[in-house]
Amino acid sequence: MERVTLLPPTALSDGWIDPKYLPEGKDKYYIRNRQVKEPDGGWRHLRSDEIEQLVKNNNTASSWDTVWVANEFNPTMIKDNKFYGTVRIGRVCNGALQFHDLRLPVGITNSSIHSCDIGDDCAIHDVHYLSHYIIGAHCMLFNIQEMATTDHAKFGNGIVKEGEPEAVRVRIEIMNETGARSVIPFDGMIPADAYLWGKHANDTALQERLTEITQNTIDHHRGYYGEIGERCVIKNSSIIKDVKMGTDCYIKGASKLKNITINSSDSEPTQIGENVILVNGIVGYGCHIFYSCTAVRFILGNNSNFKYGARLINSIMGDNSTISCCEVLNNLIFPGHEQHHNNSFLIASVIMGQSNMAAGATIGSNHNSRTNDGELVAGRGFWPGLCSSVKHSSRFASFTLLTKGDYPAEMNITLPFALVSNNIAGNCLEVIPAYWWLYNMYALARNTWKYHTRDKRITKVQNIEFDTFAPDTMQEVIKARKLLELWTAKAYIKATGGHKEIEGDDCSLMKTGQRLLQGDRKVVDSLTIAGEGMENSHRPVHILKVYDAYHAYGDMLIHYAVSNTLSNGQTACNQINSLINFKTDSTQTGQEWTNLGGQLVMTTDIDTLREDICNGTLDSWNAIHRRYDELWSRYPTDKLHHALHALCHVLNCDALSRELWLQALEEAKRIQHFICKQVYLSRKKDHDNPFRSSTCNSGEEALAIYGRAEENSFVKQMREDTAANIEKIESFKEDLQQKSE
Repeated sequence: MERVTLLPPTALSDGWIDPKYLPEGKDKYYIRNRQVKEPDGGWRHLRSDEIEQLVKNNNTASSWDTVWVANEFNPTMIKDNKFYGTVRIGRVCNGALQFHDLRLPVGITNSSIHSCDIGDDCAIHDVHYLSHYIIGAHCMLFNIQEMATTDHAKFGNGIVKEGEPEAVRVRIEIMNETGARSVIPFDGMIPADAYLWGKHANDTALQERLTEITQNTIDHHRGYYGEIGERCVIKNSSIIKDVKMGTDCYIKGASKLKNITINSSDSEPTQIGENVILVNGIVGYGCHIFYSCTAVRFILGNNSNFKYGARLINSIMGDNSTISCCEVLNNLIFPGHEQHHNNSFLIASVIMGQSNMAAGATIGSNHNSRTNDGELVAGRGFWPGLCSSVKHSSRFASFTLLTKGDYPAEMNITLPFALVSNNIAGNCLEVIPAYWWLYNMYALARNTWKYHTRDKRITKVQNIEFDTFAPDTMQEVIKARKLLELWTAKAYIKATGGHKEIEGDDCSLMKTGQRLLQGDRKVVDSLTIAGEGMENSHRPVHILKVYDAYHAYGDMLIHYAVSNTLSNGQTACNQINSLINFKTDSTQTGQEWTNLGGQLVMTTDIDTLREDICNGTLDSWNAIHRRYDELWSRYPTDKLHHALHALCHVLNCDALSRELWLQALEEAKRIQHFICKQVYLSRKKDHDNPFRSSTCNSGEEALAIYGRAEENSFVKQMREDTAANIEKIESFKEDLQQKSE
């Protein structure tokens, strides 16, 4: 336990760094002098008349010889202060600064300044303890209780300084509550880094190398000063300790900011509001953090919002996300996450982005065993409905929608774009594959546009795939079609009395299922099709709408393949041959993809990345991030190749001929018209719902409130996009026909 100790008065200006941690020939200010920029004309001692004026203004100093100023210094603006140690003050003019409604005169009043550098024309008033900070020009500091930096400050980075034990290292225990997947935070860490690190906990060599790389990222020497960038405004705040802050940051009424880096710039300013507590973390550019939030051991991605009493502990939140009014513990959250409700909980999970947590949704903390919570992994687009409770450990394919309900057992939902329901009356789990495509096209089509629009980042380190139809989701679709074929065949054989044949070869069964699913839908609709390995229980899992879902999946693949072909500029006549002679093979069709924090990467490239980290080819996080960028620059080509393999799969061919392309293009036109129509119809359902207008006195009032479906901005945009896409398809057809002639 720490105790109050009586020190000599010289301790107020001397000390700070233990001499044993100072390199030979260096003093306690050697790092500070590297951090600070000397003003034009350099620093100078105070003149005797300036000291006299300062004393008249009720200022004191441990020694006026250690107070340095710039050439343009107006002592009349310095009043009622105490100076300790070496204090350097930039230009002080007879003027004022204004930010919103706050106006303060340039100068320093009623403050206690300990060993600080203060930039030009700052307004520092009623800062009761300001110690070991470098303050940029034109900053406004008003009514702050304590603002100090220790000699071992790390500013949220999980490093160990000289003389410190390993036990003090800050780690973020993501993905589960055991700490087995913990990562070491650093300024610039993105979800891709955290996933690479935490997901491969069994790779001891990788773990050791990433720890070493991170430790070497930040200087381990003691003596770094806290930094407040230019044009920052900090007012009415209590404790700001060991903080590094970029330019143009605005902090009002914060309770405690300790051991953090706050990234901020003139183009992406970060704001922190009333009663906020942030400890041991990194805040990204352009973040907004307000209203009694608490975050401990955390990283907030760029352009993220954190507000209304939310709690974020041992978690990493990706770019373009919003968390408010809820509790989030031990999570790795990819970009584009939305969670807005006071009674929603997200515990021990990997949520892979473009997700939405509804009110009352409880993921984790149900403790269905006598140990810590397990893990939950959800692909992009995860959306648990109102008051849904899910047990660990569970896995969900991309764009899984859970209906309201308490799910009694762990789940492994392998069918993407599915609606999952807990049928209590029937004592079964029900799954509708491709639900979004079949019944909510408006939300599905709008998804890509929505996340592109919300991406306001200027600083883009994490590469993000926003498109709904991408290699991760489409690879899941290919696997889902095979599962539907297999399960349909088994259901048919069981229904026709051939129980022994169910145990046959899966490939043969899938051929049977494929024949059934491409034949008479009445046969398929008459079957009770069971999902396998989807719930840890003895009750049945019923797969519904299988015929429609199978064909919807096929349409998705065609739409994905043709859209990518057209968007990659492959329709030029001199490239037609490469398309009509494209050949596939089973190894390429089955290529696995990894969602690396929002960036989609072939799993084989992840394996190479890990090898290159372990063998020293990639020896820094900057080098690792450059590799991400290299893979991202190659991604359009890799994505196109995957799309062509997907087209071969759905057309059941080994190569793409001109005739098959013409067939696919005709199908793509039909699908594009279908998407456009369903976007309108799924939106129109809301407008046609009589209960929506039941609260209105007339149809005119309802129209004034809700408008018309056909006037919806996205519906209009979809019609324009459809016309443009049809034109591209027709142009591609002409290229094919001209080439054949």
